[in-house]
Amino acid sequence: MCKQSSSATGCLSPVETAHLKFTVNGERYELDLDTRTTLLDALREHLHLTGSKKGCDHGQCGACTTIVNGRRINACLTLAVMHQDADITTIEGLGTPDDLHPMQAAFVKHDGFQCGYCTSGQICSSVAMLKEIEAGIPSHVTDDLLAPSSLTADEVRERMSGNICRCGAYSNILAAIGDVAGGEQK
Repeated sequence: MCKQSSSATGCLSPVETAHLKFTVNGERYELDLDTRTTLLDALREHLHLTGSKKGCDHGQCGACTTIVNGRRINACLTLAVMHQDADITTIEGLGTPDDLHPMQAAFVKHDGFQCGYCTSGQICSSVAMLKEIEAGIPSHVTDDLLAPSSLTADEVRERMSGNICRCGAYSNILAAIGDVAGGEQK
């Protein structure tokens, strides 16, 4: 027996689901999800963690930036099934209102947000970006690929270029990142 589609092409395929297990913000979760569910939708719609924003839903704005196994990704561009047993950190997992992560506190101190829509993605991206620099991972603007990466304004701008702020708080975001990294960029 087949369920008819609204078109004359025939039957609809049954929905494929998968049993997923992952850790989000230190808490273990198990979900049965449609295999087409993005990580962003799993976080927002199924776990009710709405800090990661759905901006463009095409990986162009960075509002959905989430840290997965220590690396920043656009959660709208990856399927939840690809992250079985992953360790996922969202903005909610970085700090609390009473105990802010240093990057969250620096964004407040330097007014690194305007409307706030991009802020969670900016903060998650900047936290992971500093770890990339610390690990010596080069970017497109790194001068010497064999030398340790340095925290220059050009490096930060390049590495953060996937996170768009429509309000234009870029200079304040740069100051916040520099503050957490231990000084202003060259």
